[in-house]
Amino acid sequence: MRKPYFSFGLLLVVFCFFSTQALAQEIPALADFNQTRLDYNKQGMMILGSWAVGNMVWGGIGASQTTGETKAFHQMNLYWNSVNLVIAGFGYWQATKETPGTDFWTTMEAQQGIEKVLLLNGALDLAYMAGGLYMKERGLRKDNSRLIGFGKSVILQGAFLLAFDGVMYGFHQVHGKELPNLVENISLGPMGVNFKMNF
Repeated sequence: MRKPYFSFGLLLVVFCFFSTQALAQEIPALADFNQTRLDYNKQGMMILGSWAVGNMVWGGIGASQTTGETKAFHQMNLYWNSVNLVIAGFGYWQATKETPGTDFWTTMEAQQGIEKVLLLNGALDLAYMAGGLYMKERGLRKDNSRLIGFGKSVILQGAFLLAFDGVMYGFHQVHGKELPNLVENISLGPMGVNFKMNF
């Protein structure tokens, strides 16, 4: 009589299949997880938008009442933050239009996506500051007050954005660490996918 043969490889395939099937199901708790991510984005865009509006008002008043290097500084603040305001408005609109889903893989992609974008933004912020330093030094060498003022403004704006993106990344990264805990509570039962909540 032949002994029943069960391959470890087959067990692994079955486990992977059921794990994938489980994660492909709708997981209600992920709606709250995704809503928190969207709330962080909305709050971040409101902070960026407020910074932009404040700098535009300050820049507009300052540029109209000063001359030389200081005027250039305020002008660049005004120009730079008009772009920031558009970005903040578009980002806020995107966050309000997105519906917090309950699909695991979509959640993973969205979470990893926002963290990667913020890391890339941080690298760009450092580049902005380096560019501002270059403008300032070039202005000093050529005795060009306009370049000096522009450089100082770009350094300031880059430093703010670096701090902003760093704080946003910190919040999102901490939030992202909750995802494995949600997945640990998923199991397959006779009635399909079960989700256990811990209180």
